[in-house]
Amino acid sequence: MIREAKKSDLKRVMELYEAGKSFMRANGNDCQWINGYPQESLVLEDIKNHCLFVMEDGNSIYGVFSFITGNDPTYNTIDGKWINTEPYGTIHRICGDGSKKGVLNDCVLWAEKRIRNLRIDTHEKNIPMQNAIKKAGFEYCGIIHISDGSPRLAYQKICTI
Repeated sequence: MIREAKKSDLKRVMELYEAGKSFMRANGNDCQWINGYPQESLVLEDIKNHCLFVMEDGNSIYGVFSFITGNDPTYNTIDGKWINTEPYGTIHRICGDGSKKGVLNDCVLWAEKRIRNLRIDTHEKNIPMQNAIKKAGFEYCGIIHISDGSPRLAYQKICTI
């Protein structure tokens, strides 16, 4: 089940992000989610803005992601080309604790019921996420740069609602 995150989920969400960082480091990605990112203040802002969601099975939260509809400023400029320029939703900061397979796929199935166009990005060293993104039906569109200037591989998927 996917539901909007609550402030009371904060401790578990931060544990999930720590697990995600450990997974990335163990899989050769030492460049993403560094310097304390994602910070607790960012997570609280996502909760306040009603764009942070958790995945749970019974009473156990095993996954988290941000889903934001509307313009994402980091996607305004791309070295490449988006499939289209229609309104879109963006998946950010997705991770799981490793207890369930298909966290991204479940997120995409949930998100595509809400908007036709989905976008996502990841670091070039995040090979497991790149594979999951492609498996979920996203097309590679080019390179965007996040707020700190570092590049990310950007993808888009057009869904049938």
